[in-house]
Parts: sequence; structure tokens; C-alpha cells
Amino acid sequence: MHVERTFTVPRPVEQVFAYLGDFTTTEEWDPGTVTTTRTSGDGGLGTTYANTSEFMGRRVSLTYDTITFQPPTKVQFRGRNKGSTATDSLTFTATSDATTEIHYRADFVFHGIWKYLAPPVARRRIDALADETVQKMKQALSAL
Repeated sequence: MHVERTFTVPRPVEQVFAYLGDFTTTEEWDPGTVTTTRTSGDGGLGTTYANTSEFMGRRVSLTYDTITFQPPTKVQFRGRNKGSTATDSLTFTATSDATTEIHYRADFVFHGIWKYLAPPVARRRIDALADETVQKMKQALSAL
């Protein structure tokens, strides 16, 4: 299951990448994130993070890895726990008027019994969460 959104923000691509390429900023723009802490690495490829998120009334912990880090155009983070794997992909395109187009995609793979239970229950909430995420990203980037 996945969601995708494409939108534009009034910030240069280097600034957008610097902000969103640091996964600890999820506390500011991801409505589901409760906490994110860097646990190893320098912020680039291979950096790991401990993330606690809340989704549909449940708190879950995931360990995220930076699996793609290509400044200033692309970053991917993959989070895992026993019940799911989540991959957040962000692609950035500079525009001629010093704005940045962001393509955001979140992929979710559920494990065990969750692969049968989660998709029909979570689909609408994941779509709504993606819309909330875009709005919070826009607000956070506009405030830089």
C-alpha cells in the first residue's frame, strides 16, 4: 500500500533538502511522529533513527535507516518493526522561480497477521495522514 503527493514550496531546493534530509525534523512535519532521535551516523547514507509514532490510537516504535541520500535531489528512509516496514521517499526538483517541487511517497508493507488486517482498515486514514503531512511540511518549510 502506498500514498503519493506532489506539491511546491517557496524555498530553494538546497534548503528543502537540508531540512527534510534530516529525519529528526519529522517531529515538526509528520503528524504521526511523537519523537525521532538519531542513533548513529552523520545524517547521511546509513544513518539510523529511533522513531515513535502514533497511528490510529496506537504508539509504535520503528528503527529507520537512511537508504538513499543524494543531495539535493532525493532522500529515502526505511523504518521497520515486527509488524511493518515503511519507506518514505522524497524527491526534490528546483524550479526556475526559486521554489522546489516535492514528490512525497510513503510505502507500507505489513507483516504477519497485519498484512491482512491493516490495509482495509488503514487505507482511508493513510490517505488523510498524507494530506496532513503535506500541509505540515508546507508550514514547516515556509517558517524556515
